[in-house]
Amino acid sequence: MPRKQITYSSHPNHRARMVHAQGERQFRTYDTSHIRPRKSKAPLAVAGVLAALVVIVAVVVGFNVVKGCSSDTSELGAAQAVFADTQATVVEGSSAADVAQALAAAGVVESADDFLARAKELGADAKFQAGTYSFTAGMTLDDVVRAVASGDRGTVTLTIPEGYKISDIAAAVEQATAGRIAAADFSAAASDAQAYAADYDFLSGASDQASLEGFLFPKTYELGNDATADSVVRMMLDQFKRETAALDWSYPQSLGLSVYDAVTLASVVEKESSGDEQIRSQVAAVFYNRLSSRNTETNGFLQSDATTAYEVGHDPSAEEVQAATPYSTYANPGLPPTPICSPSIDCLQAVCAPASDYGDYYYFIFWNDDAGQVQYAFSKTYQEHQQAIAEHL
Repeated sequence: MPRKQITYSSHPNHRARMVHAQGERQFRTYDTSHIRPRKSKAPLAVAGVLAALVVIVAVVVGFNVVKGCSSDTSELGAAQAVFADTQATVVEGSSAADVAQALAAAGVVESADDFLARAKELGADAKFQAGTYSFTAGMTLDDVVRAVASGDRGTVTLTIPEGYKISDIAAAVEQATAGRIAAADFSAAASDAQAYAADYDFLSGASDQASLEGFLFPKTYELGNDATADSVVRMMLDQFKRETAALDWSYPQSLGLSVYDAVTLASVVEKESSGDEQIRSQVAAVFYNRLSSRNTETNGFLQSDATTAYEVGHDPSAEEVQAATPYSTYANPGLPPTPICSPSIDCLQAVCAPASDYGDYYYFIFWNDDAGQVQYAFSKTYQEHQQAIAEHL
């Protein structure tokens, strides 16, 4: 098949306890009635002065203790509120009191009342925004108030476009987390599908050597500061499960394909079709036709340049697509060993429901017209295919 240029779619550490000084008892009272004081040789005037000094010291000490027990809002706001990295969720429609209780329950703040009082002093209690927030150890009470009032969730955004492969996703994860999750660590976590198969039944068709290629769902994700390579992988697998829950896999399964096989085919459709829903369903139909060993046009060979491109890492030459390598679908009949990218939900849908009126089409080409739009031509025979190439390419 003619080769295409791939275009991707866009799409605080101790918890500072809000300690109101419960301070030491200001004075201790002793029963001295049984003690006989010795006679002092000091003049009476001196004894009086000393007694006066004791009273003065006691008063000063008492004043300082009381002062320490008073509430200083500036000190309260500056106190640390977060003991360790943690998360809390503010539910849509929550009142300020609800938010305060949620943060206290999550261990973000020591006292819901103190949080609410400080929020009111800062004029932020009517500004709280819903969402799941990540709080970093060392944040002060004021930091927490301002975060929830501004919607700053303490997360980073990770966007995975359709058509990304694991190496692309790993690089995006490293960049989004500023290197906290290294690309190599993410790739290692995503290298063994069997390590996750027990938790995700859609991986049951993967071989022992297969990676998670194709199943790391393309989406925009919010990563907390506690995210790890494994947790991000599971986040993407969870998303795949949610997105595909409504898909009907009966068509590919009726042809002997597992869900893993169907995702593999959808990944090829992703690379060989435009964003048009109809085109995707037509391309899916063509590939189904080619996969049939009974057809006399391709005899069960998928014949997709995109599978070799995945293997060699660039737009392949004619010699490379014909070479006897594992991902050559010219040299090997059937599907490639694994998916070649993360397909969109639209391509997965196309594989589940290909165009019903394209049962005898085996070829297609695509090109950019004068307006820069991608156009497709489908053919039933190799001769018609060659004519379309001569006319449009």
